[in-house]
Amino acid sequence: MPRTFTTIAAGILASTTLLAAAPAQDMKSLKGAIKIDGSSTVYPITEAVAEEFNKSASKVRVTVGISGTGGGFKRFCAGEIDISDASRPIKKSETDTAAKAKVEYVELPVAYDGLTIVVNPKNTWCNSLTVEQVKKIYSASGGVKTWKDVDPSWPANPIKVYSPGTDSGTFDYFKEVTVGKDGSIRSDMSVSEDDNVLVRGVSGDENAIGFFGCAYYFENKDKVKSLAIDGGSGPVAPTVDTIENGSYAPFSRPLFIYVNKASAARPEVAAFVEFYLKNAPELVSEVGYVKLPDAIYAKVSANWNARRTGTQFTTPAGEAVTGALAKVYE
Repeated sequence: MPRTFTTIAAGILASTTLLAAAPAQDMKSLKGAIKIDGSSTVYPITEAVAEEFNKSASKVRVTVGISGTGGGFKRFCAGEIDISDASRPIKKSETDTAAKAKVEYVELPVAYDGLTIVVNPKNTWCNSLTVEQVKKIYSASGGVKTWKDVDPSWPANPIKVYSPGTDSGTFDYFKEVTVGKDGSIRSDMSVSEDDNVLVRGVSGDENAIGFFGCAYYFENKDKVKSLAIDGGSGPVAPTVDTIENGSYAPFSRPLFIYVNKASAARPEVAAFVEFYLKNAPELVSEVGYVKLPDAIYAKVSANWNARRTGTQFTTPAGEAVTGALAKVYE
């Protein structure tokens, strides 16, 4: 996503003065390369951080890929990259793979996201959906072929379904909160790891529906229409406030970076991560996501400074702890 960012709510942008991660002379003397891959949702944040970091550390080459959360973790757990962007917590199976490769990691939440369900602006009949209706549309057993199948008062137009790719953490999160961990998603979707492709797909078809991270919606409000979601307490639209306070349920979620502990011993990687955490509040807001409370950033930074390894978001049984930053860091 290009850095032509949209202000998503009055008053959320902090000071534009960025903090240095190390004394200026130290930053200028840093050399090396940092390899990052993973989530297309987290990509805009990490790319923005990399651009700002390179203004002070111009001799460090930072590359940021977008192979999806699952694809990023495959490379990360094999020790191929230094940092993995992730839109979901690491899975137990991935942690086990990392352990076999002797890869220790530090888990760092960096922002909140609201997974946003969108339709074409010409869709005048659907302004909100219940979680059950979302499940019906995306489930393999839902039997939805037209909008009328979702609500009898809606037109019998064939529905076109878009989704992030199956290597995407966004897909994993969506699947788990809709059809369940063991449920099946319909097989006739148009999928892409590139959220911009999904935006173009939905914006070009009056009968389309899709989903992706809130930053891509905020950046493309003129091309797609978001739907309010009824999780049981009435329809709630995805906004900065509803995502941060969790009322946009069940689609509010934390976003992460995972840092290889061995890589963190290199000065350029340590400086980059410190810079990331210090500047996250400003840059997260700038690219259209929702910053974490200051108290949580402080605790995340403490975990980084202590190089605390392992996950606080995956139970021993392998279940993900989602939407629970305040609980995890209380």
